[in-house]
This record gives sequence, structure tokens and C-alpha cells, in this order.
Amino acid sequence: MSQESPQDSAGANEPRDVLPFAQAGVDPQADLESVLAAWHTATVRLERTHEALRSEVRRLTDELEVKNRELARKNRLADLGRVSTVVAHEVRNHLVPLTLYLNLLRRRLVDDPGSLDTLDKVAVGITELDATVNDLLHFTSDREPEFETLLLRPLIDDVVNALAPQLSAQGIEMDIDVPADHEVHADRDMLRRAVLNLMLNALDAMPEGGELVVTSVETPRGMELEIADSGPGLSDEVRRRAFEPFYSTKNSGTGLGLAIVDHIVARHGGSISALNCHEGGAAFTLTIPRRAVRLQGAKAA
Repeated sequence: MSQESPQDSAGANEPRDVLPFAQAGVDPQADLESVLAAWHTATVRLERTHEALRSEVRRLTDELEVKNRELARKNRLADLGRVSTVVAHEVRNHLVPLTLYLNLLRRRLVDDPGSLDTLDKVAVGITELDATVNDLLHFTSDREPEFETLLLRPLIDDVVNALAPQLSAQGIEMDIDVPADHEVHADRDMLRRAVLNLMLNALDAMPEGGELVVTSVETPRGMELEIADSGPGLSDEVRRRAFEPFYSTKNSGTGLGLAIVDHIVARHGGSISALNCHEGGAAFTLTIPRRAVRLQGAKAA
């Protein structure tokens, strides 16, 4: 029987998996710690990557839901646009003769204040009906503004004259502080629609009478037009949701008036804000930026 050498005897006492480290002069315990540390680092990185992927999936899912809602909204608006065109055509065909008949009656009843007061109320109803039809048409319209330089005061006077019967019927006093030389670069029809909607909104807030104040101010940001009423003011919810489409605090309202104003102002690169006045009532401020002039000039060049 052969005898083991001392080296063979010493090697036999060491674990097989430790021998390579010992023979290489490496501390096996230190190498195991390094492996565990690397494993821990890799695990942490994997967890972070997994969480990042989950977060990205959530973000993409939310974005997809928003896009789907927007697509559904556009489809509804397209359907609404087609219906609105037909309704507007039929309603306007009947409104034109009604307006003519009212004017004829007004001439015949010029000496009858009681009848004239009744006619004013009928005229108010026709104006509101026409405004509702126009709201539908403007909200579904997506045309670009046709810019021109125009004086602001004649536009304001035009709107006030159109609302004269309703102003008289409700006992509303007008206070217009718009200098004759104030001008804007805007689409006249779109801006007139925005001003009309803001004034109608103010009249709705003062069914028992009050004061409607229109003010314009030139600022570094552009032309600011403020339309303020002496009504009850705005609640926090109304201020937050005032410009949302189809949101209305009136049972008979379409909820499109202020949404259209917001849409028109956005088309001009401007902004619209709402706040409560210190002396009572609410004020809506429409801003048409000066850069609209520069953009239009650059486009023409």
C-alpha cells in the first residue's frame, strides 16, 4: 500500500471548492462577498428597471386613454357640426322674417310703451336663440383667423347696439371706457363673437338689472379688454370650470359661450381669465397679444 505525502494529506482536509481559491492565493470569503454584492447590485438595478418600465407603461396607458377620449370628442363634435349646420339653416330661415315683423310692429306701436316693452322681451328671446345657434356653429368651426388691423371701439359699439333691446329690457347701464385709437390685429368676426358671448354671459348674471363695464388697456403683453358685471360673482367651481365645453350653471344654457371665447382667444395666441371684483361682480379679461401682428406680418412676407 502506498503512503500519502504530507502535501496530499493537507490537501485532503480542504473543501474541494476552496482549493482553487487557496491555490490562486485568493481569500474565498472575500470573493464570496464580492459575488453577493454584485448580485445585490444587479438585483437593485433590475428592480429599478422594472419599476421604470411599469411607470412608462402607466404613462403610455394614460396617454392612450387621453388620445382615445380626444378622438371620441372629435367624432362627437363632427356629428354635432353636421347637425348644427342643418339646424342653423332652418332656424335662421325663420328668424329673419320674425325680426322684420318685430321691426314693423315697433314702428306701429311707437306710442304704446306697454306693447314696446313686450316687443323688447320678444326681441331678447330671438337674440338668445340666434346666439345659441351661433354658439353651436362657432364651437364646431375650426377655421383659422383672418387677421386685419381694426379699431376696437366701433366693434364694441356694434355689439352694444345689437344687444340694445336686451339691455333696455333688463335695465342694464353701460359704461364703456375704450379709447377711440385702441386697435387690435385680429379676425373681426371671431373677436366680435367673443365680445358678444362675454357680454351675454354678463347679462345672464344680472337678470334684475345692474351695470356692465367695458374697458380696454394697452399693456406690454398686448391689448387687454375687460368686461365686468355687477352680478353675484363667481364661485370657486365656476371659476375653475368656466371655460369647459358644455359646462353651464343655467338650466337652459348650452355651456358653449365661454368655451367659444377661450377657443377664439387661443386661435389668436392670447388668453382669457376670470376673477371676482373687489366691489362685487365678475370680470373677464381677454388679451390679444402684440405678437399676433408680428406673426401675421412674417406670414405675409
